Amino acid sequence: MIPLQQQEDATDAPPPPLQQQEDATQKKKKKKKRRRRKIVTPEEISAATYVRHWVFPDSPPDDADILELSTSKPAGRILFELHSHSTCSDGFLSPTALVHRAHARGVKVLALTDHDTMAGITEAIEAAHKLGIKIIPGVEISASIFSKEEAKMDEPVHILAYYGSWGPTKYNELEEMLTCIREGRHFRAKKILSKLTQLKMPLKFEQVSRIAGTGVAPGRVHVARAMVEAGYVENIRQAFSKYLYDGGPAYASGNEPRAEKVIRLICRTGGVAVLAHPWALKNPPAVVKSLKASGLHAIEVYRSDGKLSGLSDIADSYGLVKVGGSDFHGRSGCEEPDLGSVHLPVISIFEFLKLAHPIWCEALKDILTSGADGERKFPFCNWISDRPCHDCCEIQILGKNLSCVTIGSG
Repeated sequence: MIPLQQQEDATDAPPPPLQQQEDATQKKKKKKKRRRRKIVTPEEISAATYVRHWVFPDSPPDDADILELSTSKPAGRILFELHSHSTCSDGFLSPTALVHRAHARGVKVLALTDHDTMAGITEAIEAAHKLGIKIIPGVEISASIFSKEEAKMDEPVHILAYYGSWGPTKYNELEEMLTCIREGRHFRAKKILSKLTQLKMPLKFEQVSRIAGTGVAPGRVHVARAMVEAGYVENIRQAFSKYLYDGGPAYASGNEPRAEKVIRLICRTGGVAVLAHPWALKNPPAVVKSLKASGLHAIEVYRSDGKLSGLSDIADSYGLVKVGGSDFHGRSGCEEPDLGSVHLPVISIFEFLKLAHPIWCEALKDILTSGADGERKFPFCNWISDRPCHDCCEIQILGKNLSCVTIGSG
């Protein structure tokens, strides 16, 4: 037993001087920092070197930069944003404004992945040239897959397609599918409005079309904005959570093709096929198994709140590359991750580029050697005559393959 007087003395003892407290705190922080210091592996150094060269091919390698990138320190990350939307689908920023926001956020590589259209790619590239950002041409394709969990009905699923700097090969074939899906969006919007009318929330199709903009196929976000304007809901989030969510009382489907068909087309046109936001699916393992058999390359695993371990395990099981993106739309008044908020590990970026490079180079070979069948005449042809030097990697890789090939005049 400690004598009562000693207990009182200990209680009444003055605290250590402020400086001593600060010194003790600093020592604890230093010890914690030393314990958390990451050991960089040769594989991470190699991956960081590859990624840095791909993004900055004309910049000489810097050992300090490589070490910083491989340790994944925030200041050393080369930010890749692989999932974003503009006003060409259901985003709130134009492609130019989106690129400028990405630049302000420190993004170095931006994939524009509008829903069922690549109409904004050219504008995004023109804006990116002025800011030193590399654009990955992309598109998020609406599809469906058979789902036993949904009473043996089709479940909506989205497939991201990433293409090389010179765009997809067989563009006409890709655009034919995208056009069909966009046409189905008009019919779907009308079906949604019909259901909303039955729910005592009538809206006019002209109002939704005005919000979507000229030439833009209306989506659920445009309907949600019309609902907000009419005062039926307080915000877009509420419109989705109460009425427009998948299978909701005002939900409707359009002309979405089978996801397996979409993936085969992406592979055929020189793209990398990625399953978008799989956490929204009823049974991700079953969907991944089916899509892997059709050629799925990768799956979104990383979000702004970190890596989803369950999906990471699924990716490992099926040999899929792990990627992720913010899915940024620029919705005011809505909580959504900002551009560049998903920090992909350098190893994941390396695996993605290592997978994509031979696919994109083969597509470029097809584009350069195509004949007069019209396949070269896609909307991105104005990129080709004035490519920036950061695309020279693809040309160099093709050097040997094209050395004995006669370029078609079509």
